[in-house]
Amino acid sequence: MPGSALKIGLWALACVALWSSWPARALAAQAEKAQTPARKTPAAAPRAAAVRDGEAEARLIEIYRLIGRSANREALKQAEGLVKDHPNFQLAQLVYGDLLAGQMRPVKTLGDVPEGEAKAAAPVLADLRKESQQRLRALRERPAPGLVPSQFLALSPQNKHAIAVDASKSRLYLFENTATGLKLVADYYISVGKLGTEKAVEGDQRTPLGVYFITSNLNPRSLKDFYGAGALPINYPNQLDLKRGKTGSGIWLHGTPPEQFSRAPQASDGCVVLANPDLERIIRTVEVRSTPVVISQSLKWVPPQSLKAEVQSFEEALKGWHTTKSSGDIRKLTAWYTPDFTSYGKTFAQWTPTLQSELKQVGNRGTQIKDVSYLRWTDTADTMVVTFGEVAKGARTGLTKRQYWVRQGTQWKIFFEGTL
Repeated sequence: MPGSALKIGLWALACVALWSSWPARALAAQAEKAQTPARKTPAAAPRAAAVRDGEAEARLIEIYRLIGRSANREALKQAEGLVKDHPNFQLAQLVYGDLLAGQMRPVKTLGDVPEGEAKAAAPVLADLRKESQQRLRALRERPAPGLVPSQFLALSPQNKHAIAVDASKSRLYLFENTATGLKLVADYYISVGKLGTEKAVEGDQRTPLGVYFITSNLNPRSLKDFYGAGALPINYPNQLDLKRGKTGSGIWLHGTPPEQFSRAPQASDGCVVLANPDLERIIRTVEVRSTPVVISQSLKWVPPQSLKAEVQSFEEALKGWHTTKSSGDIRKLTAWYTPDFTSYGKTFAQWTPTLQSELKQVGNRGTQIKDVSYLRWTDTADTMVVTFGEVAKGARTGLTKRQYWVRQGTQWKIFFEGTL
């Protein structure tokens, strides 16, 4: 590989130049694969199946760094090992092909291959370039240590983990909820919908944006190979989505088919797609029903202490609602709910008997609220998703509830309440 193609100030720019070439045979093979139906391939070898999450990407980035230092021989050696271990990692194959091409001839222009083959493989090559750019961007623009996504106002001890997705960076962030707050433990490259985000209707090939929860863990044996190592469905459409008339279903976090290590940044029908080793780590880690999943077009990272004022402000509203409910005055309690309130399809009037029954069971003992989590979603409206335990005083167990609040002027009001 000529030095002029590599000795560009930033090593990332050098990599872009390097990735843009591709041996003719490899391009033709990629084009043929893109134009013909995918065949069912045997299951991955035990070595590939046992690989650690994030390991393949870390090796790829190290190859990029070697290229940036003009250590092409070592880069070629490591690339050869990477594609041997992960023959379905197309981006690694692209880098390996570039390094091989550089052994034979100088790279004169970006994408220096026969015109016909370059044209046939253009969609595949464009997707791979975009994937490489997204991986590098996420690594260059990593959040500073200690920062958290602004949606995570406060999590209860019941939320042992949390997930945040930044669609603009094609990245998923996995957090552990520790005694001292959220700790970022891993992050992974992901794919979203073919047409991007902001899902609104069934079949629009977009990934929804909002605050969701993992609802189940689907056994991979019950799924097609297309979904890879498994699937974690989320509760799209959530109550805010339903209020806005959004439709669709079947939004999952899932893996990739055997012939693909990863997919293009925008390649799914709306799901969030990860490499199988990365998904396996998440499946082993998170808890069904209690793990929140925030999907944002672009995450805003903030110091946790900056969220305390917002939490305290909203806590006053929740305390006010709870005090009013404890008084047993249904007329006063109505003021805390929006006119379009629903509870699993029931209006406030239809739901009132359920509320009265709860109050009767508690009697004069009153209730206490425990294990409260606050997740905030702000777009055209300011919404709070609140989950808590409501326990009669003196009792050991009680109901787990979820409310959706919306800010109306200076007041917070509830537009959904239900028992989980």
